[in-house]
Amino acid sequence: MRDASINVLGGRLEPCSTAPVTGFFRNGCCDTGPADRGLHTVCAVMTAEFLAMSKYLGNDLSTPRPEFGFAGLKPGDRWCLCAARFLQAHEEGAAPDLHLAATHRRTLDVVPLEILRRYAVEAGN
Repeated sequence: MRDASINVLGGRLEPCSTAPVTGFFRNGCCDTGPADRGLHTVCAVMTAEFLAMSKYLGNDLSTPRPEFGFAGLKPGDRWCLCAARFLQAHEEGAAPDLHLAATHRRTLDVVPLEILRRYAVEAGN
């Protein structure tokens, strides 16, 4: 069973991206549940800097993997990141922007809201 779909602001969790389709459940939302051990709950806007850091750390999100139906991410794409990876990127000075309304409340188990707010952008941007 999935955790309640509530965002970090206490409202209904908004979709993150359907192009590319993201989320642990590949439903376009940063929902989570018991099987999501990585807490893929942060709706982030990819940057070249973050994608390079992620690749360097062993999670290559930019290279297409057609065998998995994955086209690879590019700057500007929205993607549900692991909360711990977002916090690590923040600590390394490479955190991407994010959408608070599309970031699941379980993120707060790992990342304080005041840190998330530093990277918040409006949904239309």
